[in-house]
Amino acid sequence: MPQTTFKATAHLQKGVQVKVKSRNFEVTVDEPPSLGGTDTGMNPVELVLCALGACQAICAASFANKFGIKFNDFWIELEGDLDTDGFMGFSDVRNGYSEIRYNVHIDTEEPLEKVEKFVQFIESRCPVGDTLANPVTTKLNKIMIDRKSHI
Repeated sequence: MPQTTFKATAHLQKGVQVKVKSRNFEVTVDEPPSLGGTDTGMNPVELVLCALGACQAICAASFANKFGIKFNDFWIELEGDLDTDGFMGFSDVRNGYSEIRYNVHIDTEEPLEKVEKFVQFIESRCPVGDTLANPVTTKLNKIMIDRKSHI
């Protein structure tokens, strides 16, 4: 597949709740009460962990045949360290994750060496992992002021 542009929108609702949409799918994003939210959905940094785990699992499903790997079950546990004082402006620490760790679980009869090579391949092909591990250009295209009449 050639260069593909993926699109999403994020629309602020009440408080810090946000409805995010991509294609025909919508997800509610929120913060826990301790961070000013109402806990109606995962927060953005939790979604980052979910995106990484889901991407790796999709890579596993997509490339298992290429590696001759058969498994009954596959899942990833993820955790990340983030100092919320950076976001809140309380200290001069990084705003994002300082480290993300994960464990790959695979229910298989395959030998460990074969599984290790498979997991290394998954890590090398995962677009979300690549996005997190390497600098990506983010840029604001423009600011648009939408004035809505209140009649």
